[in-house]
Amino acid sequence: MNWRYAHTALALCTLAFTATMVARLAISPLVPAITDTFGVTNATVGLALSGMWLAYALSQFPSGILGDRYGERTVILVAVGATAVAALLIALSPSILAFMLFTVLLGTGAGLHYSVATTFLTRQFDDIGRAIGVHVAGGPLAGLAAPPAAALVGARYGWRAGILLGVAAAVPAFVLFAWRVRPTAPRRPDQPMRERFAAGPLVELLSRPPILYTTALATLGAFTWQATASFLPTFLEVGGGLSTALSALLFSLYFLVHGGTQPLTGGLSDRIGRDETVMVTMAAGVVGYGLLTVATRDETGLAPVVAGIVLVGLAMSWGAPLQSRFMDLLSDAERGAGFGLVRTAYMVLGASGSVVVGAVSDIAGWTVAFGLLAGVMALGLAALLTNRALGLGY
Repeated sequence: MNWRYAHTALALCTLAFTATMVARLAISPLVPAITDTFGVTNATVGLALSGMWLAYALSQFPSGILGDRYGERTVILVAVGATAVAALLIALSPSILAFMLFTVLLGTGAGLHYSVATTFLTRQFDDIGRAIGVHVAGGPLAGLAAPPAAALVGARYGWRAGILLGVAAAVPAFVLFAWRVRPTAPRRPDQPMRERFAAGPLVELLSRPPILYTTALATLGAFTWQATASFLPTFLEVGGGLSTALSALLFSLYFLVHGGTQPLTGGLSDRIGRDETVMVTMAAGVVGYGLLTVATRDETGLAPVVAGIVLVGLAMSWGAPLQSRFMDLLSDAERGAGFGLVRTAYMVLGASGSVVVGAVSDIAGWTVAFGLLAGVMALGLAALLTNRALGLGY
């Protein structure tokens, strides 16, 4: 492969995305120490984290508008810079209220990156599926490295030092991006911001049948991803009887497969089609979650559990082909704000995955809860097959 500017842009966008994820994911393993410091409950810190993820989801749409107004490079630099500043403020928090405020600020700042960077990359590459796959892989790679690193640093130097990993990741990413990525011209520098937030055009875009259909598929994927990221280690430990260490190791394997297969599913969607590739991921989810529920319930040994984890990691790589599908449906002028809008829609709706699966596990147990995720994947696969068989054209 001949290296060119587009590959530099892709590498640095991916690095920037990884940095924003490191800052967010570094907090979770430090929760016990944070609660001890401030003398609060897990629910209080959990509320702060929920606020962070909600702010992240809600930032997706305005980030696209800001990218059209000021240029993608500027917005990405603001996102990475805000991530560094917010992580520093969290580490310096004098009270739980300050901690909660700065955590929401972190979600808001970090959320400005992804939609804008994805739109920027679609103008650098013809094979956008592979490019999106490489970019989105920055998230699970951060999930593989950040939690154990934060736990190790926090155990030795305190939770505030663990939080500073977000600063350590964001500052070099900011410097490299500012140095190597060229300025980008704004797409709509003179259009009043209030026009971009007018309800009519937004409703019209979301209500287009192909967009609505793709958003529904992405919501099913986001629902499952959120639940998996929240509860897979607990499912393996409590529901499957595995040790804490082994559950954590398998969770790392999930992130490794998830990150490694994103470029593959993105590239595959460029070759064989978006829907066909999403079918592969949804089918992997049906088998993977089903295998996990059977293997942990019947204690069939470790091999089926590992196989289930690998299939689930592949299943959660639906993002690259489905996000490419959105880009195919949006015109070049719509991609900035339009992609941010649909991402906000499906991420906010999909965030219910943690609440629903957590509640089902309390009521009916972990086998039923993760069996529900197999059902969600089956619903997505059925929708894809029906669309293809009946020629609905969505």
